This record gives sequence, C-alpha cells and structure tokens, in this order.
Amino acid sequence: MTGYSAVGHARHDPYRALVAGLEEAFGNAGIEDLAAHFLASERADFHWEARVRERYLGSHESLDDDEGALDRVAIKGFLAGRWFSGIALVDGEGAVHDMTGLRAFECESRAEAAFVMAA
Repeated sequence: MTGYSAVGHARHDPYRALVAGLEEAFGNAGIEDLAAHFLASERADFHWEARVRERYLGSHESLDDDEGALDRVAIKGFLAGRWFSGIALVDGEGAVHDMTGLRAFECESRAEAAFVMAA
C-alpha cells in the first residue's frame, strides 16, 4: 500500500522567509548570493520544509550503521519560485538527513509526474 499525503501549500515558500530574515539582519547588499549560500548548505532541510506532498517509499538500506534507521520519502514542493521533486531520507522522528534525486521544474505538472514516478 502506498500512502500519499498533502502537507502544505505552494504559497508557503520558506525561501521568502529566509530572504526577509537575512535582509533584516544584514541589509540588502548581496542578499541573493547570501540566500543562495544558505539554501545550498541546508538543501535537504529547506526542501523538506517546502514540501506540499509526500509519499512513503520504504526503508533506506544504508552501509553506514551509525546513521540509524531511515525511511525513503518521495516529496514534491515549491521553493525559491520553482517546483521540485526528490527523495528525502528521514528518521523516525521526522527529521530529514539527506535528499537524493532532487530536480527542479518550471511547472507543477512536471514536478507531480516526477513525484508519482519516484521509486
């Protein structure tokens, strides 16, 4: 059985909140570059928070025993003005550890197709 769930809405784009917070702290100069740096360094967390749909795919088989038990979860979302789809590696507490197969799309229909096809 495959479970789908809706999580949020595309109007909630955490990138906008990131930019606003950085502008408040550092001003406007170079803010887009700084925001891009934050987004790249916390890629998995931002995409996990920006998801609007998720689908459980099964357990993640890790070669690293220190990582603990992780689940693979297909996600679709909206971040920094673009739709995306990917697979999140999530622990039992709901914290994301990594992202794989992350792809960005100009339209929601393509992100939805990638989300549905994720395995």
